[in-house]
Amino acid sequence: SGMGLPAAVRDRVAAVHRGSALPERLRLYDGWAARYEQDVAALEYRAPHLAAASLAFAFPAPHAEARLLDVACGTGLVARELQRRGFRCLHGVDGSAGMLERARSTGLYQQLRLCVLGRDPLPAPAEHYDAVTLVGALGEGQVPSTVLPELLRVTKPGGFLCLTTRSNPSNLRYKAELEAALGQLERSGAWQKLLAQEVEYWERAVTEEESTQGNGYISGVVYIYQKCPVPHLEEG
Repeated sequence: SGMGLPAAVRDRVAAVHRGSALPERLRLYDGWAARYEQDVAALEYRAPHLAAASLAFAFPAPHAEARLLDVACGTGLVARELQRRGFRCLHGVDGSAGMLERARSTGLYQQLRLCVLGRDPLPAPAEHYDAVTLVGALGEGQVPSTVLPELLRVTKPGGFLCLTTRSNPSNLRYKAELEAALGQLERSGAWQKLLAQEVEYWERAVTEEESTQGNGYISGVVYIYQKCPVPHLEEG
């Protein structure tokens, strides 16, 4: 039945999740940029809203002075939600030039850079950001979970990281890998988990198989971590 979504929308969404080689994937995102916001509206995609709300809740006020990095920023959906919650200093990176062009036209970002995650380091010095978000791109065929240390590197001690992934059947293997990597970093003392919130109505499913509850939706998770401050060494 295609879950009541237009076939073209289903096809575009399926294409980017198919796990194609990097050049092909970036080409798909470039080509999707013009229709992206319409498509995710049709999907009732709630991750940007949920992630921004969770981060704002964890974050000590005031928000206006905080410097945030929106990783895999796409067209700026997360930035729009963050700005509504008082965040003003937003930097973005994405692997798709087409997506960045759209993000630039929003006027929401102070700085935007092209950066292919998993291949390029983030274009920022160590301990530069009060918070880092990676919303919607941690998934099968997208950003590898090996990027986590790089996200941590650019986060200030005591700073926050907001990550999301999907819990639909085709992403479960990736999600297990991601959670293993998250847990390993926590045990090593790199960061502390503040939140792992499972959300049932994450976005509309594009196939029957993906909608496990039979409700036409897939579920997802918002994670909030806090980077551990530098341990205080006792005198003497």
